[in-house]
Amino acid sequence: MRFCLLDRICSFEPGVELTAVKNVSLAEEYLADHFPEFPVLPGVFMLEAATQSAAWLVRMSEDYAHSMIVLQEAKSVKFTDFVTPGNMLQMRVEQLKQEGSAVSFKFEGKVGERTCTSGRLTLECFNLGDEDPELVDLDRRMVGVQRGFQSILTREMNLKS
Repeated sequence: MRFCLLDRICSFEPGVELTAVKNVSLAEEYLADHFPEFPVLPGVFMLEAATQSAAWLVRMSEDYAHSMIVLQEAKSVKFTDFVTPGNMLQMRVEQLKQEGSAVSFKFEGKVGERTCTSGRLTLECFNLGDEDPELVDLDRRMVGVQRGFQSILTREMNLKS
């Protein structure tokens, strides 16, 4: 994860669903080019918000069993409305199934009652040390960083540890 696109995790039910929010601010640099006269959150960022939400659901549900959780497939993705600065995109992901290292989800992103995006995702979960034992320490350090991000993203939640 090069950057954390989400601002907060709002709800979490292990192995079932997670909701998170992305606040869209006019101060975000990419809006100067997308689009100068009508700034909107790019669709690829909506998809990234869904992917990151699903990854947090897996991490938190499995107590960080995998350091790497990456997008394997996005299907039936629809963009049905714009997300403009000053709005909050609420992303809800629901886990559908897990087969080996692949976990499938459906997602929906809304601003208020308006659905702006929806679709299905499959994420792949693994550890770098699975292929190269010399990377086991890197897996451990990455999980430590992810746990730190979780404490920020869930700061308003009462999670049982």
